[in-house]
Amino acid sequence: MSPSVDKKTQPGARGIPQGPSADGVWVNLNPVPGLVIANVPVPDGQCTCVVVQGGRMSWVGPQAQVPAEYQALRRWDAHGALATPGLVDCHTHLVYGGQRANEFAMRLAGATYEEVAKAGGGIVSSVKATREASEDELFALAAPRLQALLDEGVCAIEIKSGYGLALEHERKQLRVARRLGTAFGVIVRTTFLGAHALPPEYAGRSQDYTDLVCNEMLPALAAEGLVDAVDVFCERIAFTLAETEQVFQAAQKLGIPVKLHAEQLSDMGGAALAARYGALSCDHIEHLSQDGIAAMKAAGTVAVLLPGACYTLRDTHLPPIAQLREAGVPMAVSTDHNPGTSPALSLLLMANMACTLFRLTVPEALAGITTHAARALGLQDTHGLIAAGRPANFVLWPLSEPAELAYWYGHKPACTIVRQGCVAADGLGIDLPHGGRNGI
Repeated sequence: MSPSVDKKTQPGARGIPQGPSADGVWVNLNPVPGLVIANVPVPDGQCTCVVVQGGRMSWVGPQAQVPAEYQALRRWDAHGALATPGLVDCHTHLVYGGQRANEFAMRLAGATYEEVAKAGGGIVSSVKATREASEDELFALAAPRLQALLDEGVCAIEIKSGYGLALEHERKQLRVARRLGTAFGVIVRTTFLGAHALPPEYAGRSQDYTDLVCNEMLPALAAEGLVDAVDVFCERIAFTLAETEQVFQAAQKLGIPVKLHAEQLSDMGGAALAARYGALSCDHIEHLSQDGIAAMKAAGTVAVLLPGACYTLRDTHLPPIAQLREAGVPMAVSTDHNPGTSPALSLLLMANMACTLFRLTVPEALAGITTHAARALGLQDTHGLIAAGRPANFVLWPLSEPAELAYWYGHKPACTIVRQGCVAADGLGIDLPHGGRNGI
C-alpha cells in the first residue's frame, strides 16, 4: 500500500478501512492465552473461532460450537496460526523533519542526553527541520515509517506533535497525523505535545511559552478537532511540575485526557501529579518512585515502558519493574519512535528488549503491546483483545508458540493482518485463489 498525499483530507479524519472484507468465519486459530475474551470457554488444546460480520467480531469461541446462524458464512482457515489482537504502538513521535544521526555519534563519544541538548541538538534540532518542511513533505517522510509498523501488525497508533513548538507548526504535525490515519486505514490517536521543549525564540521565558501553550495553542488545535490527548515533557531540562500542572489544567477545562513524559532522567514527582489528573499513562518512568507507583495504581494510570530509548541512551537506571508488577500497575511497551533517542520501527523488537533489558515475562510483554497499550490510548473498548463486539483487529502469525513473538528479532514474520475489519495483509496465503489453503 503506497498512499498518495491527499490535500483534501480534513482535520479530525479517522482511519478508513482498506483491503478486502474480513467478514466470515475464521477457524483454526491458536490464540495467545490471556489476549482472548470468548463468550464460550475454549478448552485447552482446542482452536478458537472468530466470526466477523460488518467488520466487527460478533462471536468468539471453540469452533465446534459455532452457532448455526453463522454456518453459511465464508470460512477462512488459519491452519493453526498463532493469533493475537492487533498490535498497538502507544507512544510515537512519527511526524518530523530531518534526522539526528550526528547525535548518535556524539553519544558514542561520551556526550550525555543533557549535553547534546545544551549543545543545540536534541528536540530543538528536530524543531528546525520540522518547521522548514511543508505538510506534504512531512507526510511523505512519515508514510514509510508508518508502513513499517503496520507491516508488523500494528492496528492502532499514537502520534505526538512537539517538533513544531509554534501554533502553525504544531497544527501541521497534527494534520499530517490525521491524514496518515485516513490514508493507511489505521486508527491514529493524536497527542498535543506543545510542552516538549522550550523553542529558541522563548529562551529564558519558560512561563511565557507555557502560557502560549495553554491559552492559545491548545484551545485552537482542540477546536479544530486535532487533539485526542495532551502530553508534557516534565523534566529538569524541559518543564517544571508547576508548568506541567498548568498545561493539565488547560486540558482538563477542555475535557481532553492527559499523559506525561515522566521521571525519565530524574524523579520530578511528575507521575504522582499526572495520576491526580487521571492520566491515561506515564511514559519512560526510569526514576519512578514508590509514591508515584502508588498514585498510578490508584488512578488506573498505565506505565508505558520505552526500552528503545534506554538502549540508545545506554541507560543503566531501569524502570522499577518488580515494584510495578507487585503493585498491579499495567505495563505497556512502545517504540517511542523519534529521530533522536529511539529511531525504532519494530514493536516486536521492543517486546524483545522489554524482556531482555527490563526482565518482563513474555506474557507481560505481549500484553504490553496489545491490551495495556490500548488502555494507554483510551482504546480499551475497541483494541487490544480478541473479543466479541469489537472491531476486527487481529494478526495471525506463522509461529508455534507465543514466546517466538519476543524471541525472534531482526526479521518480520509473514503474517496475515485483519485491520478495521479488512484483510490488510495476507502473508500466510489464507485467501489464495482457486481454494488454496482456504479450501473454499
